[in-house]
Amino acid sequence: MAEEFAAAEKAKAEGNAHFKDGRYAKALAAYSQAIELSETEDDDGLDSLDDVKPKNPSIQIYYANRAFCHIKMENFGSALADSSKAIEAAPEFPKGYYRRGTAYMALNRPKDALKDFTQLCKLAPQDRDARDKLKQCQKQVQSEKFAMAIGCEKTKPVSETVELDKMIVDSTYTGPVYESGTITPEFCKELMEWQKQERPIAKKYAYQIVLDMMELLKSRTTLVDIEVPDSGEVTVCGDVHGQYYDLLNIWNINGVPSEDNPYLFNGDFVDRGSFSAEVILILFAWKLAFPNHLHLARGNHETRNMNKLYGFEGEITKKYDEELYSLFCECFCLLPLCHVINKQVFVVHGGLFSKDDVTLDMIRKVNRECEPPDEGLMTEMLWSDPQPGRGRVPSKRGVGVAFGQDVTENFLRTNNLKMVIRSHEMKEEGYEIEHSGKLVTVFSAPNYCDQMGNKGAFIRLDGKTMTPKYTSFAAVPHPNVRAMQYANPMLGQLFGMS
Repeated sequence: MAEEFAAAEKAKAEGNAHFKDGRYAKALAAYSQAIELSETEDDDGLDSLDDVKPKNPSIQIYYANRAFCHIKMENFGSALADSSKAIEAAPEFPKGYYRRGTAYMALNRPKDALKDFTQLCKLAPQDRDARDKLKQCQKQVQSEKFAMAIGCEKTKPVSETVELDKMIVDSTYTGPVYESGTITPEFCKELMEWQKQERPIAKKYAYQIVLDMMELLKSRTTLVDIEVPDSGEVTVCGDVHGQYYDLLNIWNINGVPSEDNPYLFNGDFVDRGSFSAEVILILFAWKLAFPNHLHLARGNHETRNMNKLYGFEGEITKKYDEELYSLFCECFCLLPLCHVINKQVFVVHGGLFSKDDVTLDMIRKVNRECEPPDEGLMTEMLWSDPQPGRGRVPSKRGVGVAFGQDVTENFLRTNNLKMVIRSHEMKEEGYEIEHSGKLVTVFSAPNYCDQMGNKGAFIRLDGKTMTPKYTSFAAVPHPNVRAMQYANPMLGQLFGMS
């Protein structure tokens, strides 16, 4: 086994080099090779005469390193599995508990994380970073208890109690003035430029925009049908994730929204990028200006659990106030979950379902006006991912399902559709064609989190044939505010352990 163990160490070293350079998928493959080499049975049988196979003393390191890759790639379900394997192999190994605690935090399970960080501090009592993580976790658990207690006392939502008349716009404010019911493309362009200079729109106007969006969205349905004339086109964009300056670049490349240039933004407008306020307000403004030609779908990050961890809550509270954040949460619950374009293309943020024969009528009946439940059609639309095989396997994220080409084909056949467009996953070129062309992923946040080096993309579909045309684009400079600036401190440190 000595040769296999040496080869495993070599694979680990290769993985470390890839990880250092941000090539997480290649690092993951290298760590997987190290694990396989460590777990391969010895063919000569000499090491197994007593049914005891020699154990690679480094196996827990390989699992912990692979768990770290999964965390970086947001495969939190897989990170839980690998970190648990590391703990199983070496119960006294601190990094196993660190990785698993971090994955639990990313899945918004702070009580489970607290157990692991408590054990981590027992194993590494002098580690300042471990103690810091334990304190942050304890703080979040207490904060959630307090929030639940306060929540029980509140009976009315912010939308019913806010008093706009008492909000005063400062006399020194010289930015865009929003008047309910009179929004124009000129206002939207003025707001684009104002926010580009890192200037916030007055709080009163921000509140009014969100309130007006709520009234508009109440008239929409869970599944929205979009009709594009034969002579027209529609642009579908994926995740933007608070990258305001890259959003402006999309409109610079492809034109701003209009009746002749409709858009569908497919969820995850906020979180991670530190200009989520600017992104969501300009999208809402354009939606109010062109309610039938700018379409917005809910993503898994238009939810309280994600906003609390990944920055939107912190950003809105910092730039405006806590009540505006709560108002956004109300509004997000009214966003449609999916769209069908010209009765041919199904567009959804995450993906498909844990059962076959789901119909569009079944989707139309889903109650979207809530935070996502633990399972069901709504959660799968927000969280699921395609996988290259057939059938279904547990999601690497720990939520939703990973579905194969046969699942996609069943859904399309059941509903007489042509293809699925979804988002939810970073792709190197900003898009990826899968399932023999029947499914496409589009992701519109280039150089994701200021570190991934990927391109963004958008898709244009012509009304006559619904043939997709892909445009990739690189990131543009933005002001010196780092990604995850407003995120939970533990996640803002990018899940690392020095």
